[in-house]
Amino acid sequence: MTGRPAEQTGAQRPSTERPSTERPSTERPSIGIDIGGTKIAVGLLVDGELHDFHSSPTPDTGWPAVLDAAAALVRPLLERHPGAQTVGLGIPGPISTDRQRVVFAPNIYGFTDVPVVEGLHERLGVSVSMENDAKVAALAEATLGAARGSSSSVYITVSTGIGSGIVLNGRLWRGFHGVAGELGHVVSVTGGPVSGAGQAGTLEAVASGTAIARDASYALNREVSTAEAFALAQSGDRLAGLVVRAAMTRIGLAIADVQKMLDPEVVVIGGGVAGVGPYFFEHVQAAADEAAAGFARPQIRPALLGGRAGVIGAALSALLG
Repeated sequence: MTGRPAEQTGAQRPSTERPSTERPSTERPSIGIDIGGTKIAVGLLVDGELHDFHSSPTPDTGWPAVLDAAAALVRPLLERHPGAQTVGLGIPGPISTDRQRVVFAPNIYGFTDVPVVEGLHERLGVSVSMENDAKVAALAEATLGAARGSSSSVYITVSTGIGSGIVLNGRLWRGFHGVAGELGHVVSVTGGPVSGAGQAGTLEAVASGTAIARDASYALNREVSTAEAFALAQSGDRLAGLVVRAAMTRIGLAIADVQKMLDPEVVVIGGGVAGVGPYFFEHVQAAADEAAAGFARPQIRPALLGGRAGVIGAALSALLG
């Protein structure tokens, strides 16, 4: 496409008919598990409400111990709520196309090519489904959070890394190979720093919390955390300001590209970096608006579900498929 958008040139306008926003039922009880690098959290979702939330540290002795720990948290929920016979799991890192195995979870010791679904089914005796953690958070925010009621949404988590997920009409869009929505792995700066996935210049490598701390530490010639970099920038430090504004601009540019490509109704941002608040959102929105000028303005909202989004989304994924 060249020149201005079709709607400004007199070309045929797209239909104004909106896709159906009807959601599949979420009334049946379902259990969600969120396995992270430091903790495992579980809870029971009933009619859109999270109950019986519990967590424990993630073992660092290999994947069988992690599955044992997750099963130990879930068994009491199954006993107390016998109507809950579906279990959904969210886990960081890429998973196999059939969503049965974890290919590699970078922040969990020993999690490489792990038969997670089979392992949990053997331990619990109930149906188990699995999805990437950012994708289940996207589903949670679309169904019960900041994008509730929208026909389409994109969720982006900006934290240690950058993850994302796409929800269309209440269902995750996984793509043909199951990896749709990996915005953090889209190249942002040609020849830039190498990410943990081994690719140069990706959005995650230049705009994540890890990248901000790295660049601020280099600029200030001392160890600087992500939180300190933002605090310094907001207090007027020139070098810290250059670092964090560059990261926020790149996130805004990426969102503008998403808007042009997918035209979602809502873009939701969560994660630790987004927790900075208005300073972060104002800069990201301004960068997105500038890059999307002449197209639809991205409607960016802060996530609402916080640290329980993973459990909620995992439970929903088991119900909605």
